[in-house]
Amino acid sequence: MEPAVLAYLGGISSPTRRRDAEAMIEVMRRATGEEPHMWGSIVGFGEYHYRYDSGREGDGPAAAFAAGKAATTLYVPDGVGAHAELLEQLGPHRTGVGSIYVKDLAAVDLDVLETIIARSYTALTAGTYTKRAREGGMS
Repeated sequence: MEPAVLAYLGGISSPTRRRDAEAMIEVMRRATGEEPHMWGSIVGFGEYHYRYDSGREGDGPAAAFAAGKAATTLYVPDGVGAHAELLEQLGPHRTGVGSIYVKDLAAVDLDVLETIIARSYTALTAGTYTKRAREGGMS
């Protein structure tokens, strides 16, 4: 694992958040087939290119998470709406437009979480992403 990811893990003071971050690395490795890399303050796996109708474009991690103080944040750039049926089966969580917040990974179904991550990763890496999460995904 790259030193920056190890440093990130070492900087997580909460034992629960550290345990969950270590588990997320394994779940995301399986779901994406990629190794973790730091993207600023988040741990990302793989990469995708986006281009919006506005002309803005760039690259981002195709799957990512961050260990927050209150919860682990999983980033779902294709939007949580694309995964509504699976989210019903996940267990205790909250969502934002493109984020899933989990207070304790031990309380959720990790197989369901891995499926969400794998589907999102596949959608993002299948081509150039052209919609923001709040706009409803791929086009």
